Amino acid sequence: MADGPTTHGTAMRTNDWLRMTLLAAIWGMSFLFLRVAAPVLGPAPTAVSRLLIGGGLLALYVQLREGGINLGAHWRHYALLGMLNSGLPFLLFSFAAKSLPASYLILLNATTPLSGALVSAITLGERLGARQLAALACGMVGVAIVAGLGPIAIGPQELLAIAAGLCAAGCYALATIQIRRAAVRQSPNTQAAMSQIVSGALLLPLAAATPLPASLPPSVVLAILALGILCSGLAYMLYFRLVVDVGPSRALIVTFLSPPFGILWGWMLLDESITPKMLLGTALVLAGTIGSLGGAKPPQSTPPPPATRPSPASR
Repeated sequence: MADGPTTHGTAMRTNDWLRMTLLAAIWGMSFLFLRVAAPVLGPAPTAVSRLLIGGGLLALYVQLREGGINLGAHWRHYALLGMLNSGLPFLLFSFAAKSLPASYLILLNATTPLSGALVSAITLGERLGARQLAALACGMVGVAIVAGLGPIAIGPQELLAIAAGLCAAGCYALATIQIRRAAVRQSPNTQAAMSQIVSGALLLPLAAATPLPASLPPSVVLAILALGILCSGLAYMLYFRLVVDVGPSRALIVTFLSPPFGILWGWMLLDESITPKMLLGTALVLAGTIGSLGGAKPPQSTPPPPATRPSPASR
């Protein structure tokens, strides 16, 4: 990690790009691990295991580096933020992973900025300009192309899984609104740790009610550990360090880098097909994602919300 913070108006350094690339590779691989774990364990146990392992690792880090965690009066914020930013998305993507390839999952995840632009327009009154409206249309066309012309046959179960993935992206966007509105002065690592732990506890009864196989293949155990330790715990630490060094806007570049990694991992390790039409749809989604960032006009009658610490990026 860098020794000191980068001035956000200057060029990103080599270390920043290396850290961002590593983070994109990790989050791209998370959907591969979901494809291994979720069909065997089920959505709820997969999500809860990831939440509690990742949250526990972050809590230990905060305890050692930041002097401990105080749940205190912020438990409602952690519960809402945790369900929007971790619990529900992890659950929905785990459900989608039972039917969709990893390449589809990472593409659906990449629609988060599109959802963010739409949610901001609805909940905060931000007006969408022509650029953002075109970006939303471009992204939706991209998803439709991949869904209809991709390498797998689309039936009712696959359509339901696609809807779940899009809802997960919407949850990430709503989490950003919660961060902007909440007046919680806790460190980003503390919020990430406690939101995962609290949401994991809330989903624990659902996981406990899910029948588990008598024995788990080693590949499933390793996938769950990788999701919790690597894709939630370590990845959040990398992301928040990146936000400090380069700023939240530049840190969003990881959203554009993750889909190529996710598609690559799925092709290399799960033998998933990649078609030209799928690449076209992915390019349209990424173009829409880039176009959706910035350009929204705040309502004239109300001032913009106060700046707050950013939510973890989608993963």
